[in-house]
Amino acid sequence: MVKYGLDYTRCRWILPLLLGIGVIFGIIALAGRGWLESQTLPYVQQASLWQNCRRAEQGGEWNCESLMGYAWGRAAAATYLVGFLLLVICFALAIIAFAIDTLRFNFIRGIGGLLFVAAVFSVMGLVIYPVKFSSEIEMTGINMFSWAYGFGWTTAIMEICLGFFFCCLPNYEDQILGNVKPTYFYSSP
Repeated sequence: MVKYGLDYTRCRWILPLLLGIGVIFGIIALAGRGWLESQTLPYVQQASLWQNCRRAEQGGEWNCESLMGYAWGRAAAATYLVGFLLLVICFALAIIAFAIDTLRFNFIRGIGGLLFVAAVFSVMGLVIYPVKFSSEIEMTGINMFSWAYGFGWTTAIMEICLGFFFCCLPNYEDQILGNVKPTYFYSSP
């Protein structure tokens, strides 16, 4: 990407594309029912960010209770949701920033800072949830934090990595825009 610069049409949209993938992963984490699942037989517990479901036996009917009745449940959902909304805002700002013919590098650095704030909120929600869930809700058998919880962590890691990339990108403004002559490390005889 740096070799051709962000003016190169195909490379220009890599960062907004990665942010879009992060948004998709965030939607999966918010909507997924696999934050916590029973790992071994009997499979009697399943939880999401919003509710905890149990059943008495393997083939029985699920009985769900909302986690919004707990203060920590509301806190975990609110902080993760705020992080997700900031990620969506960063995605929209990145599309605007890269759609303009002349890149505004200070604008890009601001997106990076906002991504770090989003990562802080996301990580807060991802830490509150398992700590309080495992200490305040009785669990049966062996349970594991599952795929939707993993998508939540993937979103948070993407926010951190893309935040670094967005913040460091303006340092290479001249190289990206092609204003610097290439340096060769060998000489011809």
